[in-house]
Amino acid sequence: MPRTTPDRQKLPHREAAPLPEPTEFLAGLSIDNVIFGLDHGQLDIMLVKHDVGPGKGGWALPGGYIGRDENLRDAAARLLLNLTGVRDLYLEQLKAFGRIDRFPEERVVTIAYYALVSAEDYPLVAGTEAAEAKWFNVKELPPLLYDHSSIVDYGIQFLRHQVRHKPIGFNLLPEKFTLLQLQELYEAILDVKLDKPNFRRKMMKMNLLARCNEKQTGVPHRAANLYRFDAKAYGELTEKGFSFEF
Repeated sequence: MPRTTPDRQKLPHREAAPLPEPTEFLAGLSIDNVIFGLDHGQLDIMLVKHDVGPGKGGWALPGGYIGRDENLRDAAARLLLNLTGVRDLYLEQLKAFGRIDRFPEERVVTIAYYALVSAEDYPLVAGTEAAEAKWFNVKELPPLLYDHSSIVDYGIQFLRHQVRHKPIGFNLLPEKFTLLQLQELYEAILDVKLDKPNFRRKMMKMNLLARCNEKQTGVPHRAANLYRFDAKAYGELTEKGFSFEF
């Protein structure tokens, strides 16, 4: 089921030992992590303030150089842990960015990895080479170092495309949820206000949801019906995709 994915189940281990540091780094090749977090109806992104180097004092995506003897995803995980205290994310490769002038001192090509998580499940702890680590609303970002604004913009557009064609982010919902909670997830990622009847009609037409024959409890308003994802339909949509236009 969606809620058993690594994003939802594992929290960062603040006092965990860092991953092994490479003995030698590759010149001109780096990793940058584009980590989105949903937080009470808004889309956030994880940033760190550099404590050393040419970008000291500036905000950027958590990243750094790749070890010569290190796999790409291992490098992404190591850098994320060392800079923010976050571990155990399922990271997917986003895109390589290699504009000639993207870094001030040398030619550096960066490979971006991304993830979408529940921000409240991942408190941040600034680590080595980071003066601060913080979640920012994507609409209220500080000036970013290098070409990181372009990387963030690309990541947002990619995420919005994905949510229209894959059940991405659904794992952030509880096992039983209301249609309003599902709609709020879409609205946060797409940054749009959706028409409630139209959204619900299209979502039910996908045959993705199963009614739980239960209602919310302990709410100050009229209790809404609860739904869950149909495991078989969810698996098929994950594999084949769909087109969900509004």
